[in-house]
Amino acid sequence: MLDKANDEVSRIRLELADRLARPAEQAWAMPAEFYTSPKFLEIETEEVLRREWMCVGHVGELRNPGDFFTTELLGEELLVVRDSDGVVRILSNVCRHRGNRVAEGSGNARKFICQYHTWTYDTTGALKAAPMMRKQPSFDQSKCGLPEFASEIWKGWLFVNLDGLATPLAPRIEGLSEVIHNYHQEDRYLVFMEEDVWNCNWKALFENFMEGYHLSATHLTTLHPITPTKLCKKMRSGEGWTGYHAFYDPDYPPRGPFHPDLTEDEKNNSPMYGVYPNLMVGMGTDFTLFMIIRPDGPDKVRIRWGVTGQKDEPTSGATRGYVDLCRAFNGEDKEKLEILQKALRTRGYHGGPLAPDDVEGTIWDFIQYIARKTGDG
Repeated sequence: MLDKANDEVSRIRLELADRLARPAEQAWAMPAEFYTSPKFLEIETEEVLRREWMCVGHVGELRNPGDFFTTELLGEELLVVRDSDGVVRILSNVCRHRGNRVAEGSGNARKFICQYHTWTYDTTGALKAAPMMRKQPSFDQSKCGLPEFASEIWKGWLFVNLDGLATPLAPRIEGLSEVIHNYHQEDRYLVFMEEDVWNCNWKALFENFMEGYHLSATHLTTLHPITPTKLCKKMRSGEGWTGYHAFYDPDYPPRGPFHPDLTEDEKNNSPMYGVYPNLMVGMGTDFTLFMIIRPDGPDKVRIRWGVTGQKDEPTSGATRGYVDLCRAFNGEDKEKLEILQKALRTRGYHGGPLAPDDVEGTIWDFIQYIARKTGDG
């Protein structure tokens, strides 16, 4: 079985090397194994995901000192907290004594107490109490704090780098910041957040979100009337991102209120972009939808998805209407992707030519990104 898995990985690496050597005019989809191989997922995890900046949440979840949420990422238990001084930290959610979790769920706290032996930590991760440990000569309280992971905040999203060796995130996506500047995403409020699990490969979901080719076919009654496939235009992309502009049908009502900085062109399209490897964003002129994804095996993806708006009104009719729209087209995507994942288990699929740049050039960008990170190993 090990030889078979190694052969599978070798074939995928060869396919990725082939994609790197192709010009964009010969863009070609990846074979089924790219989305189904457990062994290649291990390669992705070690060579890409643990080394990159992974999005884990939004600062809107941490409005006040002491606000926190817990999450799991690639086997790491994380505690994301705004400390008493207002600094956002991403800490290990594992007690330094014998390895139990120190926090559960989300909420607001001044301290975190491991329920196993009541070791107690403050919001910076410093150990504040450890019963009876002062009788142990080798115990040094100052060296038993919760480890802190490297983190960055960009446009309100929280990123972590698990191995601590990644170059800074912001310079990689400076060009994207320029493209979306006038939408002022950093000023939008988090008005909705939810978690979900889909039975598909994480890369399949990233690709689906990032291409406009399926808008009119898959979303005939939800998105086609707003952003039909024929009006999609590829965005300039860079080292850390890809995207396209989903232009609005002229017959669709204006999607205000508009930020005063928006140009007439910007008022008429939604930038749809992905920050590699796991944040996807649909930035409308009124609301923003985002998805934060992480693999849970080759055939399952865990999702944290949310909505930000120009007004801090999570219960308004406008917010509820937008969330309902998102639920509708997300459901359509989930159905198609779960069928896709089953179909990829067949032996007859080897990938086909990608559609023109405006509608599937983003998929080519993403394949190139994965190829650069794993294709020559």
